[in-house]
Amino acid sequence: MSKFPSNRAIIVLEAPWELDPDDANRTSVLPFIEGIAKLTGDTEVHYANFYDEKSFQLALDCLCKGSFDSRTVYIAAHGHDRTVGGMDITSLLSKVSFKSKKYHITGVLLGSCFVGGNAASMEVCLEESNLRWCAGYASEAKWLAATLIDCAIIANMSALEDGDFDHRDWIIEELASGIRPFSRDYVIGNDYAGDPVRLVDSLRFVAQPRGRGHRARDVTKQVWEQHGSE
Repeated sequence: MSKFPSNRAIIVLEAPWELDPDDANRTSVLPFIEGIAKLTGDTEVHYANFYDEKSFQLALDCLCKGSFDSRTVYIAAHGHDRTVGGMDITSLLSKVSFKSKKYHITGVLLGSCFVGGNAASMEVCLEESNLRWCAGYASEAKWLAATLIDCAIIANMSALEDGDFDHRDWIIEELASGIRPFSRDYVIGNDYAGDPVRLVDSLRFVAQPRGRGHRARDVTKQVWEQHGSE
């Protein structure tokens, strides 16, 4: 039987959320991402749970198979300080970066609280990889609201062609386009002190254009300038 050719893939690596005492792996970003794939029609969703660093590597190895024009990685897990699902952000992103050239991974979205505050680590892990962008939250992030924002970004960025990553300004515009439906002043969550944080002060972006000589840079300010809302 012939296989319908899919050009793109979204890799979803998710840790259990346990949002309430009865949440026995009930809560998941998977149905939202599957909606994106159905909308585009040429995108496969590859999904696995992870529980620690070892299982994250096993899940990533399992999902990085086949040939696609591009892949986007969505890591959905609780975050705190420098950790995502209990893993250090540098270790986690380095594993994805290592796979990025062979498996055409162009971007990573960190669907986790607080870890977006480590933009310098994001920059380091993007260097010398095939990764063109990374995004994350520098505060708490309300689960449903953040998942919808994540989906909007992924839907926009996973539809891009290689040439769309040739210039930093183009990447910035595409990231801004993804979040344009959302108000910059929406309170996405609280900081460590319990004070409310607006989306504009939480959601961070790093971009690295394709080609020799380009470096990864924090482009958060430019993305929000392109967003255009006041």
